[in-house]
Amino acid sequence: MSVPAVFIHNHQSSLINSQYAVALNRCGFIIFVTMRVLIYGAGAVGLGLASCLLKADSEVCLITRPDTVRELKQGGLVRTGIFGQFHAEPSSFTAEQSLDEIGNTTFDFILVCVKSFDSAEAAEDLSRHSGVFGQNTKIVLCQNGWGNAEKFTAHFSKERVYSARVITGFTRRKPNEVEITVHADAIHIGSLFGCNLTCVEPLAKAIAAGGIAAVTIPDIEKDLWAKMLYNCALNPLGAILDVPYGSLAENTYSRNLMNHIIEEVFAVMTVAGFRTHWSSSAGFLKIFYDKLVPDTAKHKSSTLQDIAAGKKTEIDSLTGEVLALAEKHHIDVAYNRTIYAIIKFVEARRAV
Repeated sequence: MSVPAVFIHNHQSSLINSQYAVALNRCGFIIFVTMRVLIYGAGAVGLGLASCLLKADSEVCLITRPDTVRELKQGGLVRTGIFGQFHAEPSSFTAEQSLDEIGNTTFDFILVCVKSFDSAEAAEDLSRHSGVFGQNTKIVLCQNGWGNAEKFTAHFSKERVYSARVITGFTRRKPNEVEITVHADAIHIGSLFGCNLTCVEPLAKAIAAGGIAAVTIPDIEKDLWAKMLYNCALNPLGAILDVPYGSLAENTYSRNLMNHIIEEVFAVMTVAGFRTHWSSSAGFLKIFYDKLVPDTAKHKSSTLQDIAAGKKTEIDSLTGEVLALAEKHHIDVAYNRTIYAIIKFVEARRAV
């Protein structure tokens, strides 16, 4: 006997594969559920993650700037690069300029992909639009830097806010086109507040089904600080010297600078009570030079891309957070302080 099936939106379903959840209703019919995801900020990272979710047949809505909305509605979303080509037709997703335009449509997940300096504004905007939240909607922060989660827990419960560590290189060639240039490790999704990870496993599985490995992990704080060590060394210095990451590791002088930057960040992290996967900076430096830099050798930093475009950088959420913690705990971080000052000077000059 055939089993009738209907498509509905149901947050209480249990996952059976990377694309759909399934449950039995009271009559015993199978109920298929399409994951509904809101991408808040369709820059390079937002487009990259959206491409994975669309490839995995998720229902996706992007909130982004007018020029990007226009291009997405005309040409769809295009992904190229190391994980192959993918094109989502304009009819397969929704793109709008603001949350006001989507009404009371609830989502399973809201992926925040705006720059870290826009976190506070994004959190406030989402808090004003309760119609996008179901009882179990989760916010997943897919951003650089440290301190983003606190900006969201000022408006939402800790049980709703999750964090993702993304260490894949995305470059936006056109407003609706993203290229995946490098990939160092799987996307990790977790909670900084010890919340249950079962609810975000469907998201990780969908992203993985769409082409980029993704998993849930219980100690996301360690991952975020590992990325802070990585970014604070490579991102500003690559922007100042206008070179890809691999070049920084090949030169004795720049390598020495990165060593000192990482040692300072590690010291600040430790004294502030945070942890990563290594007990010393030496342990991180080994994997940094043996794996992380080689895997992303051709990538040019987002700070460099922002400066070239005359945009504000994320230096305050990277090195700036290190300086703030260093001052609080009375630690000297001369190398990080110097790098920060240079980026702020260059940023100001380009913005004039």
